[in-house]
Amino acid sequence: MSTTRPINSAADKARVLIESLPWLQSFAGKTVVIKFGGNAMVSDELKERFAEDMVYLRTVGVRPVIVHGGGPQITAMLESLGIASEFRSGYRYTSPEAMSVVREVLTEHITGQIVELINAHGHLAVGIPGDHGLFQGRRLTHVNGEDVDLGLVGEVVSVDPNSVLAALDAGSIPVISTIAPNMDEPSQSLNVNADAAAAALAIALRAEKLMILTDVPGLYANWPDTSTLVSSISAGELREMLPTLSSGMVPKATACVDAVEGGVPKAAMIDGREPHGILLEVFTPEGVGTEVTPDKGE
Repeated sequence: MSTTRPINSAADKARVLIESLPWLQSFAGKTVVIKFGGNAMVSDELKERFAEDMVYLRTVGVRPVIVHGGGPQITAMLESLGIASEFRSGYRYTSPEAMSVVREVLTEHITGQIVELINAHGHLAVGIPGDHGLFQGRRLTHVNGEDVDLGLVGEVVSVDPNSVLAALDAGSIPVISTIAPNMDEPSQSLNVNADAAAAALAIALRAEKLMILTDVPGLYANWPDTSTLVSSISAGELREMLPTLSSGMVPKATACVDAVEGGVPKAAMIDGREPHGILLEVFTPEGVGTEVTPDKGE
């Protein structure tokens, strides 16, 4: 049950605006990277709310960058084409046939839809495919210390943020698909994990914050005990917890740790099902979800 007091009067609305002032000042002119995924990408209502949040951030002077995945949409497209989906060590095995579908779904369907939703509020968003000079990758061949054949699945090994910076400087909202050319075979595209790509980009952009949308309220110290929600944790503490986390949370938690250890001041895992949760995370003292901070002394 929500305990949030309804905002009914003009005075209440003014109070909320004034309470957000310190955070508006703190984030003005700063870059934030948001990994968009999960149920927030499936629900039409949540997609609309997400687009509104992005427009709001940009309007008040924050520089949002969107990095998206698309697992459910890729699976649905593969099934419609009669191509089986196979997962190995938690990753989708990506054959050359499947890779063409992955690229089409990510760079054309999903990027285009996000851009369209944002641009319903004005010409603000621009799509940037990850394999157009932004990311460079290599095939991922080891998971948890074991050799594994994942096909055309890759990891980001370098980032050239110039195209994203140019879009931000032009006042646009970049929307980025997570495809990377293979550094060892430049004609070959790789399917890279969106959480990891978002972290690598946040580091390269020297972003103020990385936010990763999930389908849960945050990180739990003792799942499934919902009373153990962790509101804040250091990167070192979270790295120690990684072996105990569910397979779905590991890449998200790892991305937050990598970002903070790479110089991003803060990262957060927030519930993408919470309407306007991004604004609550940025502009309220309580925030939502789990915030990851640098280790003490850093």
